[in-house]
Amino acid sequence: MKIAAITDDGNTISQHFGRAQYYLVATVENGQIVSRELRPKIGHSQFASQPHAEEQPDQPHGMDPASHNKHLQMAEAIADCEALLCRGMGRGAYESMKVRNIRPVVTDIAAIDEAVMAYVEGKIVDQVDRLH
Repeated sequence: MKIAAITDDGNTISQHFGRAQYYLVATVENGQIVSRELRPKIGHSQFASQPHAEEQPDQPHGMDPASHNKHLQMAEAIADCEALLCRGMGRGAYESMKVRNIRPVVTDIAAIDEAVMAYVEGKIVDQVDRLH
């Protein structure tokens, strides 16, 4: 099983999905992390030159079609992963991950290895109240 986490340093889960520079992909076999791979992640900075859709006042962040397409592009690097661990993300990114069959999980656990093991053990709580 492969589990991705957003990160800037390879050890801690970043606070914001769109701004994180990397994915740390942990491969888990027999309840143990057997490998860790740092993959580049596209994000807000790569999309800065593209027009930004105006959000509707009653619409959660990133739910417009243009944002959805950006989120799908961001997910391409982790298409082989079962889950994505983050400490904060917009509702649109969260929903876009589900479309790619990647389970997004918003957690307050900062350490990647600890969060991965909590996910594997079924002990992680998806804190959707942290979505923006």
